[in-house]
Amino acid sequence: MFKKLKALAVAAAALALAAGGLTACSGGDDDTVRIGIKFDQPGLGQQVGDDYEGFDIDVARYVADELGYANIEFVEAPSGNRETMLQSEQVKMIFATYSITDERKEKVSFAGPYIIAGQDLLVRADDTSVSGPDDLPGKKLCSVKGSTSAQNLNDEYGGKAQLQEYDTYSKCVEALVAGSIDVMSTDNTILYGFASEEQYRGKLKVVGKTFSEERYGVGIKKGDVELCNQINDALTKMIEDGEWQKSADKWLGPAGFELGTENPPAFDTCS
Repeated sequence: MFKKLKALAVAAAALALAAGGLTACSGGDDDTVRIGIKFDQPGLGQQVGDDYEGFDIDVARYVADELGYANIEFVEAPSGNRETMLQSEQVKMIFATYSITDERKEKVSFAGPYIIAGQDLLVRADDTSVSGPDDLPGKKLCSVKGSTSAQNLNDEYGGKAQLQEYDTYSKCVEALVAGSIDVMSTDNTILYGFASEEQYRGKLKVVGKTFSEERYGVGIKKGDVELCNQINDALTKMIEDGEWQKSADKWLGPAGFELGTENPPAFDTCS
């Protein structure tokens, strides 16, 4: 009987130790947040060695800090995968030039928007044949799968231009420089970032005629109103203490992007 009681006591102690270990692990996880970003957008979200930099990265870090997270694990969020990543809880938030649209709001929710951009065109510096979207018919276009830019081009120029969709923006730029395509189209924030890169400086130019309004929001799991309000509070603080403007000037100013009177934008109601 004594041996049986002793065995039960040892088993109970082992269970208690295991439970304590699980609690400790859970507590550690609470200090870390997984955030989806772009890895290949100069000035916005770009991987540089083992680090990440850009306006989206600054905003993500500020918000995460305000929400009480000690550590961030950045995860690449391709345009076509963002809704799935949030729905399956692979990431908690996405800061990745993520335009707020009614179609996307059927699957996920958004905090913000935290900046407003517009779709534009990127061409080779010596190309004078494209001065605006009216010159696109007959041209070889490039955009990224799953982006609002690609959808806009399909809706407006489907059948009139040769649209090629790549999985990353950097592949579009490489094709443009190589002459495989004539025009790359996406948000002006992204285009100015690439045009200002040292390797492309003098080789590319932004046409400078926007033809859409892209409202970048923070993607979160659908219906998480509490998190949405917390993020908006953090964004408000970032704007009020000047860090939002400081980051925008640092990353977007040198590229030639003009914030305009619509920035910083008013937030949508969380739902």
